[in-house]
Formats: sequence, structure tokens, C-alpha cells
Amino acid sequence: MVTLLLHINGAEPIKVDVDDIPSPNDQIVVGKNPRDKAEREVTWLEEGVSTVIFPWWRITFLEVLPSEEDGEDFPLPFRID
Repeated sequence: MVTLLLHINGAEPIKVDVDDIPSPNDQIVVGKNPRDKAEREVTWLEEGVSTVIFPWWRITFLEVLPSEEDGEDFPLPFRID
């Protein structure tokens, strides 16, 4: 499972979980467990929504967030006490 940060036109970015990173040939991005950057529910989605589908033309860009395992391999440049 990969976590993406989707930057959507006219809306705040949201985090979603996807099975695979979308390819440029895909027409849509299907994400599960939509949430905002602070891991809270997205206010503009109905309560209980577990899967969202966005067409590529609505997405400005996306960020691939590191997994927990990747975080161990790539330490952050600042201290976390």
C-alpha cells in the first residue's frame, strides 16, 4: 500500500492510500481512506466515504509519501525528541 498526497484543483490536498502508484496512462486515480494532511476526515466529503475517484485533469500534482519502513532508511534532517 502506497500513500499519496493529492493536490486537487480548488481544494486542499488530501492523503489517500493506493495499491500501486498511478501510471501516466491511467485516466483516474482511485484512493482509499481519504483524509487531510493532519489525518482528520475531509470536510467536503460525506461522512463514511472510504474510496474516492479523481480524474487526472482535477489533480495538479501528487506526492508519494514515504512508508514507515522508508522512514527508517532515510532519517529526517532534524531531531525528533
